[in-house]
Amino acid sequence: MYLQTLNVQNFRSYTQKSFEFSKTTTLITGPNTVGKTNVLEAIMILSLGKSWRAQTTQDLIKYDQELARVTGLVCNDNTKLNLEVILTSGSVQAKKTSPKLFKINGVGKRRLDFSGNLLTVKFGPEDINLILGSPGRRRDWLDYVLEQIDIDYRRSNLAYIKGLRNRNRLLQMIRDAKAQVYQLEFWNRLLLKNGEVITRKRQELIEQINLYWQTHEDKDWHNLLLEYDQSTITSHRLETYKNAEIASGVTLIGPHRDDIKFQVGKRDLSLFGSRGEQRMTVLALKMAELECVAAKMGIRPLLLLDDIFSELDHEHRYEVLQVLGKQQTIMTTTDVHLVENFFLDTIEVIKL
Repeated sequence: MYLQTLNVQNFRSYTQKSFEFSKTTTLITGPNTVGKTNVLEAIMILSLGKSWRAQTTQDLIKYDQELARVTGLVCNDNTKLNLEVILTSGSVQAKKTSPKLFKINGVGKRRLDFSGNLLTVKFGPEDINLILGSPGRRRDWLDYVLEQIDIDYRRSNLAYIKGLRNRNRLLQMIRDAKAQVYQLEFWNRLLLKNGEVITRKRQELIEQINLYWQTHEDKDWHNLLLEYDQSTITSHRLETYKNAEIASGVTLIGPHRDDIKFQVGKRDLSLFGSRGEQRMTVLALKMAELECVAAKMGIRPLLLLDDIFSELDHEHRYEVLQVLGKQQTIMTTTDVHLVENFFLDTIEVIKL
C-alpha cells in the first residue's frame, strides 16, 4: 500500500497544492510555518476521516473559505482508490451541509466505511503527550490505531459516542425532572453492548504491544509495560453510580473514562521518568504500533514522521531510519542536515 498523490484545496495554509510521493521515502523540507505538518494532517484525514490537531472542522478550512477538499490516490497491488474528503463550515452558498463528506472513487461513503482504506502510523514531537498529557489524549491514540484496523471497533466506538451523548442529555433531563429514570434502560443497553467491544479490543492491542516489547530485548524494551486502567461498564456498576450520575448529569463509568499508564519496571514514566526515557518509550510505542498494524492487516502502513529528528539523539534517530524502505515513509524536517548522513541519496525530497 502506498499513497501516490495528494491534492489539497483551501486546506489550512494551502489554497491549491498537489504532491506526488515516492513509493519508498519522501522528505518534505522547509522552514517553520511553511505548512509541512499540514501535509501530514491531510494524509491522516484521508486515513481516518478526522484530524489529530483540529478542534473543529472549521479549523481545517482556509480563512474566509466555505469548504476545503483533500483527495489522494492510494495504490494497493493492482487496485487504486481515489479517496476524497470534503470539509465544510456547515453551510455552502447559504445552504446547510454536512461538515464532512467522504467519497471513495466518487461514491459517497459513511466514515465507518471510509476509514481504514489508507493505513497510517504518525510519530511527532507532540506524541510525548501520550505519556505526559491527559487520559483523553491516550484514549484518542487507542481510537486512532483501532479505528483503522478493526471495523467492529470503529462501529462500536461510533455507536458508543453517540449513545453516551444521548445518555448524558437524558441524565440532565432526569435531574431537572423533565424525564423518568426508566428511560435510561435503552441507553444503558447500548453502552453495555458497545462498551464491551471497545474494552476487549483495547485490551488486545495493549497485550500485543507488551508482547512486542518483551520479544525485543536487543533494543532494551523488555522492561517497558503498558498498563490498561480500564473503567469497566456493567449493569451492576451502572446501578451503583446511577444517583451520582443523575446528580452530575454525566456518565461516570465506561471506556470514555479509560486510561493507560507507561511503566519502566514498576516506575510510572509520567511521574518518575526522565525526558530521555519518555522519548525512548514513545519511540518504542510507535515502532510497536507500526509492526502490530502490519501484522494485523497483512499490509505495512504508511509511516508519517513529523520533524522528529531534532527530538531524538543520534542513536535513536538511526533506529528510526532503519525502518525506511520497509514501507512507504513520508517525513518532514526543518533541517535537512539532521538526515543527510542517512540514505539521503535514496530519498525523494520536496522543498516547500
